[in-house]
Amino acid sequence: MSDNKKEKIVIGTRSSQLALWQADYIADRLRKQYPGLVVERVLMTTKGDKILDAPLAKIGGKGLFTKELETAMLNGDIDIAVHSLKDMPVEVPEGLKITAVTQREDPGDVLVSPKYKLFSELPKGAKIGTSSLRRKAQLLSARPDLTICDLRGNVNTRLKKLEEENFDGIILAAAGLKRLGFGSRITDVLDKKVCLPAVGQGALAVESRADDKEVNELVAFLNDDDTLTCTKAERSFLNRVQGGCQVPVGVYGTMDDGVLNVEGVIASLDGSKVYRDHIMGQPTDAEALGQQLADRLLEAGGRTVLAELGIEL
Repeated sequence: MSDNKKEKIVIGTRSSQLALWQADYIADRLRKQYPGLVVERVLMTTKGDKILDAPLAKIGGKGLFTKELETAMLNGDIDIAVHSLKDMPVEVPEGLKITAVTQREDPGDVLVSPKYKLFSELPKGAKIGTSSLRRKAQLLSARPDLTICDLRGNVNTRLKKLEEENFDGIILAAAGLKRLGFGSRITDVLDKKVCLPAVGQGALAVESRADDKEVNELVAFLNDDDTLTCTKAERSFLNRVQGGCQVPVGVYGTMDDGVLNVEGVIASLDGSKVYRDHIMGQPTDAEALGQQLADRLLEAGGRTVLAELGIEL
């Protein structure tokens, strides 16, 4: 178990099926890395889990799925929390840090439809379910004729609503479906030209107390350098546009032969105005590149779009 003396680590997690998968994935990797380590799981309920009848943007956006876990960590009740990185606010509470970002699963958005095989085959006026303003804005830009309806709940709930509420299709993150064994339900992967993903989509974040050297050393092996670099740029972009769930922005970083490429979009809610650009540079400049890209998009017209949503920059 290396020279680390810690014998037990306690993981805090939400109790949705996907959150449990994520916590178990990290727990399994820790046990494999340190055969003598006892890994315990503590289940918690967050505000985002309790309020299911309102869009996230209306009840506070990001932080809804992390706050209770972070409080438990600061109180010493748990050692680490495992989150979908896309659920994490760009500002991490004082005393805590993101200690590791795991290798990314497929970061894209996908269509799940019982009737149509491709996004391009959806008929005029098709009823599509998503609770994401980012998806809504980009989908309407590509297909202004679509009827976009709010859809909340965990993956299983959304798949159930697909049938019960007569949607022509719903849009979900590929990563969640694949992790839960629903990959076969994916009918079409949305082209990144149609819909850029959310910040950090597909990556898991391990959060811990900043001063807990022992725990931080234990989980460091979970970090994937390329994913960390890409998501640093993405989170920097989001921070610059003050983005939470209330803001229709997408951003996606990729590494290609040692060069970081970041693509971003800011769109009006109805999809009528879309500002999109990309930037390339050194991985060591990830945060600066994310900020520069955001500034470019804000200057191009993004600032006006955000002002219409009540966000003054």
